[in-house]
Amino acid sequence: MPLKNTTEKKRTLDTLFNNATNASNIHSAAAAVETMDGTFTWRYTRGQADPGGTPMETNTPFNIASVTKLMIAAAILKLNENGRVEIDRPIQDYLPAELIHGIHRTRDGVDHTHKITVRHLLGHSSGIPDYFEDKPKDQPRLADRLQVEADTFWSIEKITDYIREKLTAHFPPQPLNRKRIRVRYSDTNFQLLIAIIRSITGKDHDKAFQEMFFKPLNMTHTFLPGSQPLESAPSAALIWADQEPLDLPLLLSSLGDVNSTLDDLLVFMRALINGNAFNNPGTAVQMRQEWHTFGFPTSMMPLSPNWPIQYGLGMMRLQLPRFLTPFRTIPAVIGHTGVTGSWLFYCQDLDLLLAGTFNQIAAAPLPFRIMPKVLSVMAR
Repeated sequence: MPLKNTTEKKRTLDTLFNNATNASNIHSAAAAVETMDGTFTWRYTRGQADPGGTPMETNTPFNIASVTKLMIAAAILKLNENGRVEIDRPIQDYLPAELIHGIHRTRDGVDHTHKITVRHLLGHSSGIPDYFEDKPKDQPRLADRLQVEADTFWSIEKITDYIREKLTAHFPPQPLNRKRIRVRYSDTNFQLLIAIIRSITGKDHDKAFQEMFFKPLNMTHTFLPGSQPLESAPSAALIWADQEPLDLPLLLSSLGDVNSTLDDLLVFMRALINGNAFNNPGTAVQMRQEWHTFGFPTSMMPLSPNWPIQYGLGMMRLQLPRFLTPFRTIPAVIGHTGVTGSWLFYCQDLDLLLAGTFNQIAAAPLPFRIMPKVLSVMAR
Protein backbone atom coordinates (compact mmCIF):
# COMPACT_ATOMS: atom_id res chain seq x y z
CA MET A 1 0.00 0.00 0.00
CA PRO A 2 1.45 3.40 -0.97
CA LEU A 3 2.45 5.63 1.93
CA LYS A 4 0.36 8.68 2.72
CA ASN A 5 1.61 12.26 2.76
CA THR A 6 4.86 11.39 1.02
CA THR A 7 5.81 15.00 0.31
CA GLU A 8 5.36 15.94 3.95
CA LYS A 9 7.33 12.89 5.09
CA LYS A 10 10.26 13.79 2.84
CA ARG A 11 10.25 17.38 4.05
CA THR A 12 10.19 16.22 7.68
CA LEU A 13 13.05 13.79 7.06
CA ASP A 14 15.11 16.58 5.49
CA THR A 15 14.57 18.73 8.59
CA LEU A 16 15.33 15.84 10.92
CA PHE A 17 18.70 15.12 9.31
CA ASN A 18 19.60 18.80 8.96
CA ASN A 19 19.04 19.22 12.69
CA ALA A 20 21.06 16.09 13.51
CA THR A 21 24.04 17.16 11.41
CA ASN A 22 23.97 20.70 12.78
CA ALA A 23 23.82 19.57 16.41
CA SER A 24 26.60 17.00 16.05
CA ASN A 25 29.08 19.05 14.00
CA ILE A 26 28.94 16.59 11.11
CA HIS A 27 31.09 17.39 8.06
CA SER A 28 29.21 15.14 5.61
CA ALA A 29 26.22 12.86 5.70
CA ALA A 30 24.10 10.70 3.41
CA ALA A 31 20.85 8.87 4.07
CA ALA A 32 18.17 6.90 2.26
CA VAL A 33 14.74 5.54 3.11
CA GLU A 34 12.94 3.26 0.69
CA THR A 35 10.04 0.84 0.79
CA MET A 36 10.78 -2.73 -0.23
CA ASP A 37 8.55 -2.35 -3.29
CA GLY A 38 10.18 0.97 -4.26
CA THR A 39 6.97 3.01 -4.18
CA PHE A 40 8.58 5.45 -1.73
CA THR A 41 12.16 6.66 -2.08
CA TRP A 42 13.96 9.46 -0.26
CA ARG A 43 17.62 10.45 -0.49
CA TYR A 44 19.61 12.98 1.51
CA THR A 45 23.16 14.30 1.29
CA ARG A 46 24.87 17.17 3.00
CA GLY A 47 28.37 18.56 3.34
CA GLN A 48 31.66 17.84 1.63
CA ALA A 49 33.16 14.46 0.84
CA ASP A 50 36.71 15.79 1.37
CA PRO A 51 38.50 18.91 2.67
CA GLY A 52 38.89 20.08 -0.93
CA GLY A 53 35.18 20.83 -1.12
CA THR A 54 33.88 17.92 -3.23
CA PRO A 55 30.15 17.83 -2.45
CA MET A 56 28.66 14.72 -0.91
CA GLU A 57 26.34 13.17 -3.54
CA THR A 58 23.91 10.28 -3.46
CA ASN A 59 26.36 8.18 -5.51
CA THR A 60 29.41 9.03 -3.36
CA PRO A 61 30.90 5.87 -1.84
CA PHE A 62 31.58 5.98 1.90
CA ASN A 63 33.17 3.63 4.38
CA ILE A 64 30.37 1.55 5.86
CA ALA A 65 32.51 0.37 8.82
CA SER A 66 30.89 -2.51 10.72
CA VAL A 67 27.89 -2.62 8.42
CA THR A 68 30.36 -4.84 6.53
CA LYS A 69 29.68 -7.50 9.19
CA LEU A 70 26.39 -8.21 7.41
CA MET A 71 28.40 -9.14 4.31
CA ILE A 72 30.95 -11.16 6.26
CA ALA A 73 28.24 -13.14 8.01
CA ALA A 74 26.35 -13.64 4.74
CA ALA A 75 29.54 -14.93 3.09
CA ILE A 76 30.10 -17.46 5.90
CA LEU A 77 26.49 -18.64 5.66
CA LYS A 78 26.82 -18.94 1.89
CA LEU A 79 29.93 -21.10 2.37
CA ASN A 80 27.88 -23.09 4.89
CA GLU A 81 25.19 -23.60 2.22
CA ASN A 82 27.83 -25.01 -0.11
CA GLY A 83 29.19 -27.37 2.55
CA ARG A 84 32.54 -25.58 2.77
CA VAL A 85 32.08 -24.27 6.31
CA GLU A 86 30.08 -25.80 9.17
CA ILE A 87 29.20 -23.05 11.61
CA ASP A 88 29.05 -25.36 14.63
CA ARG A 89 32.56 -26.69 14.08
CA PRO A 90 35.54 -25.26 16.00
CA ILE A 91 37.45 -22.46 14.32
CA GLN A 92 40.62 -24.54 14.70
CA ASP A 93 39.26 -26.69 11.85
CA TYR A 94 39.61 -23.71 9.49
CA LEU A 95 42.50 -21.64 10.86
CA PRO A 96 46.12 -22.56 11.64
CA ALA A 97 46.93 -23.41 15.26
CA GLU A 98 49.87 -21.00 15.27
CA LEU A 99 47.48 -18.16 14.38
CA ILE A 100 44.77 -18.68 16.98
CA HIS A 101 46.34 -20.41 19.99
CA GLY A 102 45.99 -18.41 23.19
CA ILE A 103 43.49 -15.85 21.88
CA HIS A 104 40.83 -17.04 24.35
CA ARG A 105 42.81 -17.17 27.56
CA THR A 106 40.85 -16.50 30.74
CA ARG A 107 42.28 -14.78 33.81
CA ASP A 108 43.22 -18.14 35.33
CA GLY A 109 45.57 -18.67 32.37
CA VAL A 110 43.56 -21.45 30.73
CA ASP A 111 43.37 -21.35 26.93
CA HIS A 112 39.86 -22.21 25.71
CA THR A 113 40.42 -21.34 22.04
CA HIS A 114 39.77 -24.94 20.93
CA LYS A 115 36.18 -24.66 22.19
CA ILE A 116 35.29 -21.62 20.07
CA THR A 117 33.08 -22.36 17.06
CA VAL A 118 32.25 -20.35 13.96
CA ARG A 119 28.81 -19.73 15.44
CA HIS A 120 30.42 -18.19 18.54
CA LEU A 121 32.17 -15.67 16.27
CA LEU A 122 29.04 -14.89 14.23
CA GLY A 123 26.98 -14.13 17.34
CA HIS A 124 29.62 -12.28 19.41
CA SER A 125 29.21 -15.00 22.03
CA SER A 126 32.88 -16.10 22.02
CA GLY A 127 34.18 -13.86 24.81
CA ILE A 128 37.32 -13.22 22.70
CA PRO A 129 38.82 -9.78 23.46
CA ASP A 130 38.18 -6.86 21.13
CA TYR A 131 41.61 -5.84 19.87
CA PHE A 132 40.25 -2.46 18.75
CA GLU A 133 38.34 -1.29 21.83
CA ASP A 134 39.55 -3.31 24.83
CA LYS A 135 42.13 -1.50 26.96
CA PRO A 136 45.40 -3.23 27.93
CA LYS A 137 46.73 -2.55 31.41
CA ASP A 138 49.80 -0.66 30.27
CA GLN A 139 48.56 1.51 27.40
CA PRO A 140 45.48 3.17 25.84
CA ARG A 141 43.11 1.15 23.71
CA LEU A 142 43.87 1.00 20.01
CA ALA A 143 40.76 3.08 19.22
CA ASP A 144 42.25 5.98 21.22
CA ARG A 145 45.67 5.75 19.56
CA LEU A 146 44.53 6.28 15.97
CA GLN A 147 45.34 9.98 15.70
CA VAL A 148 48.65 9.93 17.58
CA GLU A 149 50.40 6.91 16.06
CA ALA A 150 51.77 6.21 12.60
CA ASP A 151 49.42 4.57 10.11
CA THR A 152 49.79 0.78 10.48
CA PHE A 153 48.38 -2.26 8.72
CA TRP A 154 46.92 -4.63 11.32
CA SER A 155 47.16 -8.10 9.83
CA ILE A 156 45.28 -10.97 11.45
CA GLU A 157 48.66 -12.25 12.68
CA LYS A 158 49.38 -8.90 14.34
CA ILE A 159 45.91 -8.86 15.89
CA THR A 160 46.20 -12.32 17.43
CA ASP A 161 49.76 -11.60 18.66
CA TYR A 162 48.48 -8.41 20.31
CA ILE A 163 45.64 -10.27 22.02
CA ARG A 164 47.96 -12.99 23.34
CA GLU A 165 50.32 -10.39 24.73
CA LYS A 166 47.94 -7.73 26.04
CA LEU A 167 44.38 -8.98 26.59
CA THR A 168 42.37 -11.69 28.33
CA ALA A 169 39.00 -13.23 27.43
CA HIS A 170 35.85 -11.68 28.89
CA PHE A 171 34.07 -14.92 29.77
CA PRO A 172 34.61 -18.66 29.28
CA PRO A 173 33.16 -20.47 26.25
CA GLN A 174 29.47 -21.23 26.67
CA PRO A 175 27.15 -23.81 25.16
CA LEU A 176 24.85 -22.14 22.63
CA ASN A 177 21.86 -24.46 23.09
CA ARG A 178 20.54 -22.64 26.15
CA LYS A 179 18.03 -19.82 26.26
CA ARG A 180 20.18 -17.10 27.81
CA ILE A 181 23.48 -16.47 26.02
CA ARG A 182 26.06 -13.90 27.06
CA VAL A 183 27.17 -11.68 24.17
CA ARG A 184 29.86 -9.03 24.03
CA TYR A 185 30.77 -7.18 20.86
CA SER A 186 34.29 -7.85 19.57
CA ASP A 187 35.73 -6.84 16.21
CA THR A 188 38.19 -9.71 16.62
CA ASN A 189 35.37 -12.18 16.00
CA PHE A 190 34.82 -10.85 12.51
CA GLN A 191 38.51 -10.45 11.72
CA LEU A 192 38.71 -14.21 12.37
CA LEU A 193 35.69 -14.79 10.12
CA ILE A 194 37.45 -12.83 7.35
CA ALA A 195 40.46 -15.10 7.88
CA ILE A 196 38.20 -18.13 7.49
CA ILE A 197 36.76 -16.75 4.24
CA ARG A 198 40.28 -16.24 2.90
CA SER A 199 41.36 -19.71 4.04
CA ILE A 200 38.39 -21.49 2.47
CA THR A 201 38.13 -19.54 -0.80
CA GLY A 202 41.81 -18.79 -1.34
CA LYS A 203 40.87 -15.17 -2.08
CA ASP A 204 40.94 -11.86 -0.22
CA HIS A 205 37.48 -11.25 1.14
CA ASP A 206 36.71 -8.35 -1.23
CA LYS A 207 37.27 -10.71 -4.18
CA ALA A 208 35.11 -13.34 -2.48
CA PHE A 209 32.44 -10.67 -1.91
CA GLN A 210 32.60 -9.70 -5.58
CA GLU A 211 31.87 -13.25 -6.67
CA MET A 212 29.22 -13.93 -4.03
CA PHE A 213 27.36 -10.61 -3.92
CA PHE A 214 28.73 -7.60 -5.79
CA LYS A 215 28.56 -9.10 -9.30
CA PRO A 216 25.32 -11.10 -8.91
CA LEU A 217 23.52 -8.18 -7.25
CA ASN A 218 25.08 -5.53 -9.54
CA MET A 219 26.65 -3.68 -6.60
CA THR A 220 29.07 -1.92 -8.93
CA HIS A 221 30.28 0.80 -6.53
CA THR A 222 31.12 -1.35 -3.50
CA PHE A 223 34.78 -2.14 -2.84
CA LEU A 224 37.48 -2.48 -0.19
CA PRO A 225 39.68 0.61 0.41
CA GLY A 226 42.75 0.21 -1.77
CA SER A 227 40.93 -1.88 -4.39
CA GLN A 228 38.70 -0.94 -7.31
CA PRO A 229 34.90 -1.11 -7.74
CA LEU A 230 33.38 -3.13 -10.57
CA GLU A 231 32.60 0.11 -12.41
CA SER A 232 34.10 3.59 -12.26
CA ALA A 233 32.89 5.47 -9.19
CA PRO A 234 33.63 8.77 -7.44
CA SER A 235 36.34 8.74 -4.77
CA ALA A 236 35.13 7.57 -1.39
CA ALA A 237 34.21 10.23 1.16
CA LEU A 238 36.75 10.76 3.92
CA ILE A 239 35.99 9.76 7.49
CA TRP A 240 36.39 12.49 10.10
CA ALA A 241 37.70 12.29 13.64
CA ASP A 242 36.31 15.45 15.22
CA GLN A 243 37.79 18.30 13.12
CA GLU A 244 40.45 16.26 11.31
CA PRO A 245 40.08 13.83 8.40
CA LEU A 246 41.11 10.29 9.33
CA ASP A 247 44.08 9.88 7.01
CA LEU A 248 44.97 6.27 7.87
CA PRO A 249 44.75 4.27 4.62
CA LEU A 250 46.74 1.27 5.90
CA LEU A 251 44.60 0.88 9.01
CA LEU A 252 41.34 1.34 7.12
CA SER A 253 42.39 -1.27 4.59
CA SER A 254 43.32 -3.74 7.33
CA LEU A 255 39.97 -3.35 9.12
CA GLY A 256 38.33 -5.08 6.17
CA ASP A 257 35.39 -2.67 5.99
CA VAL A 258 34.18 -1.85 2.49
CA ASN A 259 33.18 1.40 0.81
CA SER A 260 29.69 1.45 -0.65
CA THR A 261 26.89 3.76 -1.76
CA LEU A 262 23.32 4.29 -0.62
CA ASP A 263 21.92 2.45 -3.62
CA ASP A 264 24.28 -0.52 -3.34
CA LEU A 265 23.51 -0.89 0.36
CA LEU A 266 19.77 -0.91 -0.28
CA VAL A 267 20.26 -3.54 -2.99
CA PHE A 268 22.21 -5.73 -0.58
CA MET A 269 19.74 -5.37 2.29
CA ARG A 270 16.81 -6.10 0.01
CA ALA A 271 18.57 -9.30 -1.11
CA LEU A 272 19.26 -10.27 2.51
CA ILE A 273 15.64 -9.82 3.50
CA ASN A 274 14.05 -11.58 0.52
CA GLY A 275 16.72 -14.30 0.49
CA ASN A 276 18.10 -13.54 -2.97
CA ALA A 277 21.61 -13.19 -1.52
CA PHE A 278 21.68 -16.96 -0.98
CA ASN A 279 21.08 -20.17 -2.87
CA ASN A 280 18.42 -21.11 -0.32
CA PRO A 281 16.21 -18.18 0.77
CA GLY A 282 15.84 -19.85 4.16
CA THR A 283 19.51 -19.19 4.89
CA ALA A 284 18.72 -15.51 5.45
CA VAL A 285 16.39 -16.50 8.27
CA GLN A 286 19.35 -17.99 10.19
CA MET A 287 20.77 -14.51 10.72
CA ARG A 288 17.69 -13.41 12.65
CA GLN A 289 16.35 -16.57 14.29
CA GLU A 290 17.68 -15.97 17.80
CA TRP A 291 18.43 -12.65 19.47
CA HIS A 292 20.59 -12.09 22.55
CA THR A 293 20.96 -8.76 24.32
CA PHE A 294 24.29 -7.00 24.85
CA GLY A 295 25.23 -5.94 28.37
CA PHE A 296 25.64 -2.38 29.58
CA PRO A 297 28.73 -0.48 28.35
CA THR A 298 31.91 -0.80 30.39
CA SER A 299 33.48 2.42 29.11
CA MET A 300 32.43 6.06 29.30
CA MET A 301 32.92 6.44 25.54
CA PRO A 302 31.76 3.12 24.07
CA LEU A 303 32.23 2.66 20.34
CA SER A 304 30.63 -0.78 20.30
CA PRO A 305 26.91 -1.63 20.47
CA ASN A 306 25.51 -2.34 23.92
CA TRP A 307 22.19 -2.57 25.78
CA PRO A 308 19.38 -2.64 24.62
CA ILE A 309 20.70 -3.78 21.24
CA GLN A 310 20.39 -7.49 20.45
CA TYR A 311 22.48 -9.67 18.15
CA GLY A 312 21.72 -12.66 15.97
CA LEU A 313 24.25 -14.10 13.51
CA GLY A 314 26.05 -11.07 12.10
CA MET A 315 22.94 -8.92 12.48
CA MET A 316 21.67 -6.42 15.06
CA ARG A 317 18.14 -5.87 16.27
CA LEU A 318 17.06 -2.59 17.85
CA GLN A 319 13.75 -2.60 19.72
CA LEU A 320 13.51 0.19 22.26
CA PRO A 321 12.00 -0.93 25.60
CA ARG A 322 8.51 0.39 26.25
CA PHE A 323 9.64 2.49 29.22
CA LEU A 324 11.88 4.48 26.87
CA THR A 325 8.97 5.19 24.50
CA PRO A 326 5.92 5.40 26.80
CA PHE A 327 3.68 7.30 24.36
CA ARG A 328 4.27 5.32 21.18
CA THR A 329 5.69 1.89 20.40
CA ILE A 330 8.61 2.20 17.99
CA PRO A 331 8.87 -0.77 15.62
CA ALA A 332 12.02 -2.87 15.61
CA VAL A 333 14.74 -2.63 12.97
CA ILE A 334 17.28 -5.27 12.01
CA GLY A 335 20.62 -4.75 10.28
CA HIS A 336 23.86 -3.19 11.47
CA THR A 337 25.63 0.04 12.33
CA GLY A 338 29.28 1.11 12.23
CA VAL A 339 31.68 3.23 14.25
CA THR A 340 31.56 5.97 11.59
CA GLY A 341 27.88 6.57 12.25
CA SER A 342 26.88 4.31 9.34
CA TRP A 343 23.76 2.16 9.28
CA LEU A 344 21.80 -0.31 7.19
CA PHE A 345 18.44 -1.46 8.55
CA TYR A 346 15.17 -3.10 7.61
CA CYS A 347 11.91 -2.43 9.46
CA GLN A 348 9.46 -5.27 8.91
CA ASP A 349 6.47 -3.49 10.42
CA LEU A 350 6.79 -0.63 7.91
CA ASP A 351 8.47 -2.70 5.15
CA LEU A 352 11.23 -0.08 5.00
CA LEU A 353 14.90 -0.13 4.08
CA LEU A 354 17.13 2.49 5.73
CA ALA A 355 20.77 3.29 4.95
CA GLY A 356 23.23 6.08 5.57
CA THR A 357 26.27 7.53 7.30
CA PHE A 358 27.46 10.52 9.30
CA ASN A 359 31.10 9.87 8.29
CA GLN A 360 32.36 10.75 11.75
CA ILE A 361 34.07 8.52 14.33
CA ALA A 362 32.38 10.46 17.14
CA ALA A 363 28.97 9.77 15.58
CA ALA A 364 28.76 6.05 16.40
CA PRO A 365 25.68 6.50 18.67
CA LEU A 366 23.82 8.79 16.25
CA PRO A 367 22.07 6.10 14.15
CA PHE A 368 20.45 4.71 17.30
CA ARG A 369 19.25 8.16 18.30
CA ILE A 370 17.86 9.17 14.94
CA MET A 371 16.33 5.86 13.84
CA PRO A 372 13.32 5.98 16.23
CA LYS A 373 12.57 9.49 14.94
CA VAL A 374 12.76 8.35 11.31
CA LEU A 375 10.42 5.45 12.05
CA SER A 376 7.98 7.76 13.82
CA VAL A 377 7.87 10.00 10.75
CA MET A 378 7.31 7.07 8.41
CA ALA A 379 4.61 5.52 10.62
CA ARG A 380 2.39 8.60 10.52
